[in-house]
Amino acid sequence: MRAIVTGQVGVDKGPFLEAVQAQARKNGKDLHVCHVGKMMYQEAPDVPAGRILNLPITRLNTLRRAVFKEILRAAEQHEHVIVNTHATFRWRHGLFAAFDFDQLKTFNADLYFTMLDNVESVHQRLVRDHDLDHSLKDIMVWREEELLATEIIANITRGYGHFFMISRGRSIPTTQTIYRLMFEREKRKVYLSFPMSHVMDLPDTLAEIEGFKATINEHFICFDPADVDEFILHKMALQALEEGSTTIQVQAADGPVTLKTQDVAQISGDILGQIYARDFKMIDQSDMIVSLVPELPNGKPGLSSGVERELHHAFEGGKEVYVVWTCKGMPSPFITETATRVFHSTAQAIEYFRAKKYL
Repeated sequence: MRAIVTGQVGVDKGPFLEAVQAQARKNGKDLHVCHVGKMMYQEAPDVPAGRILNLPITRLNTLRRAVFKEILRAAEQHEHVIVNTHATFRWRHGLFAAFDFDQLKTFNADLYFTMLDNVESVHQRLVRDHDLDHSLKDIMVWREEELLATEIIANITRGYGHFFMISRGRSIPTTQTIYRLMFEREKRKVYLSFPMSHVMDLPDTLAEIEGFKATINEHFICFDPADVDEFILHKMALQALEEGSTTIQVQAADGPVTLKTQDVAQISGDILGQIYARDFKMIDQSDMIVSLVPELPNGKPGLSSGVERELHHAFEGGKEVYVVWTCKGMPSPFITETATRVFHSTAQAIEYFRAKKYL
């Protein structure tokens, strides 16, 4: 099994992929991880850390090809290989491919992943670890460039169905998702659907959602839309603008970070557009959708417009559509007529999946 993992600078893929390697080796699998950036610095010891993109483009290309030749040799010696790289890079304000297509064809990866993380966490790491001038808008653009370039490469070299968008992980660790996609391919892929924005102040409902996600994740490869949850930034920026506050403070991966209100407001359109596109793309890369509709404290079903759109998109895409309806009231025809099956509890859903031999 060979895989290529891309992601924008600041996602910090290395430690996660080393954890995947450790898990694989613990289970007796010969998995080798090649970090292209680290190998390029080893190939060019005269280049100070963080300055490799200052090199002439011709030398960059030569370094990259030399490193990938080493990777191709390593791939012949190991049963399983992951290549940690970028799909694109910017050199003196230009956008360039970070790969050579002939070498990618020779490597012949089985799977392609692009790893994502929240914009505030990427910004936090860029400030801490990289001497790289950037804006929040840049981060949003770089993310889309990596996604599109990697998906194009995957579709050209392998065809549809070999590219996966992977969130770095909150409730579901990225390491588990990548490991399962590589080594437990018999498991079905599930998009988890549940209300988000309008239940944030309902601790009992949130606990029910977390229990639902944990149970489904025990048995399936899960994609969780809450792993990239930038909608809260959009809401905080709107509130700060109303209150006249020039900054907002948010919790990032490694602690709180302060952002300028105007900088966040500038990317509000990107946040909303990418949520819409990202969630649908995660449904498309899944085998089925499993949606929880909890009962809210007022007795009404916690059915958001987002969940309804996700269910409809999955239905129109030919996916299996399962709904866990834990409300006392009856679901509407707009739920029942598009659902493969409606359950009254997560446990009931698991029993059905076991009978279907999905577990």
